[in-house]
Amino acid sequence: MKVSVITVTYNSVATLEDTMKSVLRQTYNDIEYIVVDGGSTDGTLDVIRNFEPRFGGRMKWVSEKDHGIYDAMNKGIRMATGDIVGTLNSDDYYTSDDVLERMVSFWTDDKLDAVYGDIHFIRDGHTDKCSRYYSSRHFHPRWLRFGFMPAHPSFYCRREVYEKAGLYKTDYPIGADYEMMVRLFHRHQLKARYIPMDFVTMRTGGTSTRNVQSRMQLIKDDVRGCQENGLYTNRLFVCMKFLYKVFEYRI
Repeated sequence: MKVSVITVTYNSVATLEDTMKSVLRQTYNDIEYIVVDGGSTDGTLDVIRNFEPRFGGRMKWVSEKDHGIYDAMNKGIRMATGDIVGTLNSDDYYTSDDVLERMVSFWTDDKLDAVYGDIHFIRDGHTDKCSRYYSSRHFHPRWLRFGFMPAHPSFYCRREVYEKAGLYKTDYPIGADYEMMVRLFHRHQLKARYIPMDFVTMRTGGTSTRNVQSRMQLIKDDVRGCQENGLYTNRLFVCMKFLYKVFEYRI
């Protein structure tokens, strides 16, 4: 079972090496690694070129201007030939060397569409200390209207899922990943399984939590994502997820 892992980059020279090393360390070998770069100017392309031979023909990449992260992710999905497709952000890395091997071992049901698990966050300079743990254990599609979704970096699905449901909507400034989860779980009744495993280590400081303006845009995107997929919600419902996040932080 081939796994396509997509990494989207743009001026990621400071972190991309950690990301690519974590893919190379994976004990599961049937991997197709796809890097979609947005036309970096900071040395990112040098990192990509230096690492390409180390993948032994299992890596392919492209560098060109795009229309944002979701457009780049869509390019990666179109390039994918694996049975299963997932993403690994260019400032993140796999928490352990056997993440993909363990993930694939759960695909024993031919009718299973997707799997997902947990992730954790760190602050730069403190790679050994978890600042926030995001568990998808209690996720259920009924919680989508309240802004909850599985940890997106831990989400892996069959490639046919995107062929049937479509790709990420590029006119969402921040929340296209959430809209995708609503579309898949609510509209398409995706059959998915939770894996009790920490998939990815993420650095804090993502776009969706950068400032108040970003949070307001995220709320707007989340409400829109529900409405466009026939799921009732409102701003107050969606804001409940921020209350829940308080309990995820580690001192």
